[in-house]
Amino acid sequence: MKRYVIAGNGAAAAGCIEGIRSVDAAGEIVVISEEKHPVYGRPLISYYLEGKTDLPHMNYRGADFYEKNGCRVLYGRRAVSIDPETHAVTLDDETQLAYDALCVATGSSPFVPPFEGLETVANKFSFMTLDDAMALKQAAGQTSRVLIVGAGLIGLKCAEGLAGSVGEITVCDLADRVLSSVLDAECAALMQRRLEANGIRFLLGDSAARFEGNAAVMRGGSRVEFDLLVLCVGVRANTALVKNAGGEVGRGIAVDEKMRTSLADVYAAGDCTESVDISCGTRKIMALMPNAYLQGHAAGVNMAGGNAVFDNAIPMNSVGFFGLHAMTAGSYDGEAYEEKDDGHIRRLYVKDGLLKGFMLIGGFERAGIYTALIREKTPLAELDFELLKTGATTAAFPAAERKIKFGGAVS
Repeated sequence: MKRYVIAGNGAAAAGCIEGIRSVDAAGEIVVISEEKHPVYGRPLISYYLEGKTDLPHMNYRGADFYEKNGCRVLYGRRAVSIDPETHAVTLDDETQLAYDALCVATGSSPFVPPFEGLETVANKFSFMTLDDAMALKQAAGQTSRVLIVGAGLIGLKCAEGLAGSVGEITVCDLADRVLSSVLDAECAALMQRRLEANGIRFLLGDSAARFEGNAAVMRGGSRVEFDLLVLCVGVRANTALVKNAGGEVGRGIAVDEKMRTSLADVYAAGDCTESVDISCGTRKIMALMPNAYLQGHAAGVNMAGGNAVFDNAIPMNSVGFFGLHAMTAGSYDGEAYEEKDDGHIRRLYVKDGLLKGFMLIGGFERAGIYTALIREKTPLAELDFELLKTGATTAAFPAAERKIKFGGAVS
């Protein structure tokens, strides 16, 4: 009977379990879960903070998921090292687990810069895990002044989750706009206006230089008083397990299309990995829950002796704040085609006759059509691109292809 070990317990791990069981119904599966919760939808933590969901509804799989799949879960344990020669994983309590195939699905961790005086801040938080959200929810009160360092996806979802339940929220970032890694200046300005209309204050192009108890001294010289500090500066892939075992690592763990690392019988999946972005041909980390699941599933199938690939990764983001939604995918390289009004922006990026990326603000029905065109590298000459410029519609496809792809849909 084959022995499988999975280090991590997020969406990639769930995919890995289901991938293994699609091939091998009998092998032993052990899951090492640093968190003490069953697999949950990590993007939902802001909705939990906001009170829009509860713990049972955050579960990514049913209550019987592990039992049904014959898994043993070691909650509150962390893998600290891999011995690729003996095929063993050592845990933080010095337990050793032998494996025939291992999947590293360790995700990422918050990056905390070495702020001067950070140790003097009594109430400081990250916003990456369910435990983070639970701790912040417990600490926040109606009069709390909250300072969030970081105006990226994590920081802004935290701000939205707290809005209305605290006294004031200030978000600072060295970048000159919100969501600077995702949106251009015009699209970011739309999002910022919506956030500001809901009581969130921004200090952009500025950040904390040092902390003095419950005060941040900003680089620009101002002083921001707060009761709660949330650090959302960035994340780093958890690569140490593979790196320290001699495996190939860049910003993330290097994997091939079968999710194999450079170590024999060691696979990796999810936010800890880097793979080829087919929209631009470069290797990068593409932290996205659907990607993590698909990577994990492919890893599990291959760990069990099957044959699966994940070779069409593209960066994607879909996020909304107070009812205004944004979706981006691919790269922004090439000629841009744009339509916009006061509350909507649609940008499509085309290069070498292919759709390479898009940026949509304020509405994106059937945006999966655009995503599929990028993933499948569909030549735009085969489609009615003029129709696609104004909306993602199946009518842009030839009738014969519409029938195959969409069952005869015409619009």
